[in-house]
Amino acid sequence: MLQVTVVCSPAPREVFEEIVSLAEGATVRDAVRASGLAAAHPEFDWQAAAPGIWGRAVEWTQALANLDRVELCRPLAVDPKVARRERFKQQGARGTGLFARRRKGGKAGY
Repeated sequence: MLQVTVVCSPAPREVFEEIVSLAEGATVRDAVRASGLAAAHPEFDWQAAAPGIWGRAVEWTQALANLDRVELCRPLAVDPKVARRERFKQQGARGTGLFARRRKGGKAGY
């Protein structure tokens, strides 16, 4: 028997975590089905989420090992690079915000 932890965040600031026991040769899809995620959060489309084991992307048919951590990742709402650029634009000139304080003799932007 394998013991596997299934973790996901079906909504912002909400975490689902369940430890399930599975037979040898079980796949990522088997673990998610056995976890009861679909019953606990029917509004969450778990099949659209990206599966991973310990933070590494895998296929739904990936075989599991004992004590694996299956993670389901929702798609990003905003690209982090775009969000950073928008925040930087809102700060204004380089003499304000993040770059207002400089150590003596330091280069601009540090």
